[in-house]
Amino acid sequence: MGSLKKRRKSKINKHKRRKALKANRHKKRTWQK
Repeated sequence: MGSLKKRRKSKINKHKRRKALKANRHKKRTWQK
């Protein structure tokens, strides 16, 4: 059970990281312009 919970947490973190990366990319683009 514990391992399952950990796996779910890592999945959520991955999504959060992806979202942050996308946001950062957009910010960088606006900065360059």
